[in-house]
Amino acid sequence: MPNIHPKNQPLLDLTRRHFFQDCRVGLGAMALGSLLTGPQTLSAEIPPYGFTPGSRGLHHEAKAKSVIYLFMAGGPSQLDLFDEKPKLRELSGQMIPESYVKGKRFAFIKPDAKLLGSGRRFAKHGTSGAELSELLPHLANVADDLCIVKSMATDVFNHGPAKLFVNTGSPQFSGRPGMGAWITYGLGTESQNLPGFVVLQSGPRGPRGGAPLWSSGFLPTNFQGVPLRSGREPILNLSNPAGINSDRQREFVGTVNDLNALRHEVTSDPEIGTRIASYEMAYRMQSSAPELMDLHGETKDTLERYGAEPGKHSFANNCLLARRLVERGVRFVQLYHTDWDHHGNAGTELGKSLEERCHETDRSCAALVADLKQRGLLNQTIVVWGGEFGRTPQGEDREKFLGRDHHIDAFTMWLAGGGFKPGQTIGATDEIGYYITEDKVHVHDLQATLLHLLGINHLKLTYKSQGRNFRLTDVHGNVVHKLLSWSQPVGVSG
Repeated sequence: MPNIHPKNQPLLDLTRRHFFQDCRVGLGAMALGSLLTGPQTLSAEIPPYGFTPGSRGLHHEAKAKSVIYLFMAGGPSQLDLFDEKPKLRELSGQMIPESYVKGKRFAFIKPDAKLLGSGRRFAKHGTSGAELSELLPHLANVADDLCIVKSMATDVFNHGPAKLFVNTGSPQFSGRPGMGAWITYGLGTESQNLPGFVVLQSGPRGPRGGAPLWSSGFLPTNFQGVPLRSGREPILNLSNPAGINSDRQREFVGTVNDLNALRHEVTSDPEIGTRIASYEMAYRMQSSAPELMDLHGETKDTLERYGAEPGKHSFANNCLLARRLVERGVRFVQLYHTDWDHHGNAGTELGKSLEERCHETDRSCAALVADLKQRGLLNQTIVVWGGEFGRTPQGEDREKFLGRDHHIDAFTMWLAGGGFKPGQTIGATDEIGYYITEDKVHVHDLQATLLHLLGINHLKLTYKSQGRNFRLTDVHGNVVHKLLSWSQPVGVSG
């Protein structure tokens, strides 16, 4: 810097203040101007720590560009939906052999709980011969598009920590980013008018664990999941108050962004950039979100296939919204549907309650897969279905209502699209469905495989926090190539 005569210093300071405050070409005003000039493609604003950019910022060729995660909160019973066990039915009511349960911990039942066979009929469907329960008649119609994994395993058997483990890679409420936050951090979003990570909820309540499941954790907060509600106001406090027109709002956004820019000039705090981006996104979403949520433009046939009703709060509507979101460039859409916790309590048993949950979800899950395929989106969109764990072969009999306890050693998930091999079932369990006997897929392995299909090496997508590098898969995880639609690994894999 050249030497400044003391008498000219006040003029220099005044000029700097005018530059940011009065000339309206500060960081905030320029950002606001960009949103008013038309749509652009956005990407992650801060390069991921340890992320080695390749083509499109990827580690290797991507097979998918977006994810729809259908999370069945509570733990669906794989033994009543996907994994038929004739031997378990034969032994129903008998004591489980001690060798199965010695040293095991359970959430509610005791080790001497009796075996419980399924009362559901199973059949094989499609040319793939996928085995499905009578409770999933619509999913049977897209059986050949599914990759069913009967050998999932996790580490945590309580709901809240188990949901965190699946979503963030850690069972602790320790501020870890959710999977959608990691993915949008690594890849950004292709939508300027909608968040990169959107959360849709249905069921009688929110999932145990709540907002930390879709938190940005230690990542910048603009990567956190944004919950959308049904109805005229998808996001609370997004609409203008009475008496505020678009001109006054534009003035307000510009002024706040300029003030934030001034503060950023002083502190260089990256969260101020996030705050500016949040105001920009809110401004854009005032028009984009209501249009997105309005399903009246969908055809009658589409609405009927999903079982969706415009203006209604339902899982069916959320499935249709998920398709509309990925069409608009949203990177990660997560649907939470609750009340799959089927113990032996009145109201949550494996009878009526399980039937109700399947009735609420089966039709729209199948419609989503078929609709994505028909529109040419399934090959670039990963669809994931599953819960935080499965259910035990032993039963709970409370006041004559049959149920099952939490089970972490073996459960079922299904995947579709985005590079997963369709029409296959992998993994197997023993004759009573207690332990995995073939092709174990741990939760961390699934996380690594999802990232791999999106063009990300899970070992390299890291972020330094509290003195060390973190990643979604912690220090675990391997890509499961058997799940993929090609025989040889693509690029670098973990």
